[in-house]
Amino acid sequence: MADISRTEPTQSQVARPSVARPNAARKILHADCDCFYAAVEMRDNPALEKIPLAIGGTADHRGVIATCNYPARAYGIHSAMPTARALRLCPELTLLPGDFDRYRQVSQEIQTIFHELTLKVEPLSLDEAFLDVSDVTRFRGSATWMARWLKQECLSRTGITLSVGAAPSKFLAKIASDWEKPDGLFVITPEEVDDFVTALPVKRLHGVGPATAAKLKAMDIETCSDLRRWPIDALLERFGKFGRRLYELARGIDDREVRVERERKSVSSETTFHRDLPDLNACLEALPPLAEKLEARLARHGYPALDRVFVKIRFDDFSMTTLESVGREPTVAAFADLLERAWPRGQRPVRLLGVGVRLVNAEARRQLGLFDGD
Repeated sequence: MADISRTEPTQSQVARPSVARPNAARKILHADCDCFYAAVEMRDNPALEKIPLAIGGTADHRGVIATCNYPARAYGIHSAMPTARALRLCPELTLLPGDFDRYRQVSQEIQTIFHELTLKVEPLSLDEAFLDVSDVTRFRGSATWMARWLKQECLSRTGITLSVGAAPSKFLAKIASDWEKPDGLFVITPEEVDDFVTALPVKRLHGVGPATAAKLKAMDIETCSDLRRWPIDALLERFGKFGRRLYELARGIDDREVRVERERKSVSSETTFHRDLPDLNACLEALPPLAEKLEARLARHGYPALDRVFVKIRFDDFSMTTLESVGREPTVAAFADLLERAWPRGQRPVRLLGVGVRLVNAEARRQLGLFDGD
């Protein structure tokens, strides 16, 4: 990695308000902490650094891995993997429960550093965020120098290693931050976008999971260059609305803004059971505590306007289904009705059960307000 010794402006200079430059090209950073939860544990206990380490639930309680360090990843362990499988891959794995109060505190320290560079910060989780630095004039306006400063300050102040990607768009910045992990810094300039995207495997595009990647491969599409040969009408026909997104991303088009305030879209409550619920009756009996927990969460959010209610079921074979209903209140009776209609889709023991609500978005509330009376 390049030397990041400071030859650029100091922290006190970067913290001052910046002045917008008219018609400046967009400069987006995606900052992502490397194996964040594990990194905090290794920082506080250096004896954990060189051994396989994972943060997650225990195997006897049907736990899953939240994250793991790089020695553990060498065994094929990854986030969202069942803990039991991780322990089979690496019997000597050190497993720790998550200390989320401590992780949130470290996250706040890192977010403070982000906001010293720009106020245009969109947190995605405790350990990653987008930053729009288009108008930042410090560091001579260089996104590369800004990324180096972020990495240096994060490491020196919190002991956490940051990987940063810089690009003219959010989707490319996120790809760039993952390009040279861990401790990475990768920059895609506007002049490099077309060549970079042309050679990019389609499986790296945002929203392309294993099923979509397999469908694209069946169409002989493995890179964005292959994807560009398909007209938009054909992609819409095969992928619906996502076909337009594929068409745009294959050309490096992503005009999404960094959103300082992210609007909550749903509130939910779910439980992964220590033992599978054997049948529908057992699932129905598990609903009242979930509905009660959901009610408490809605109260904390000031009872936001609701659009619909839903149930979520993950069966013992890890298949999942959800069912929604518009215009109903989040009552046990409403969830029971949805559950009775959704469970027959799998008719198997249930590993996870969830209930929740979709919220009316701000734009819809504004439109409804046009019709309100005095």
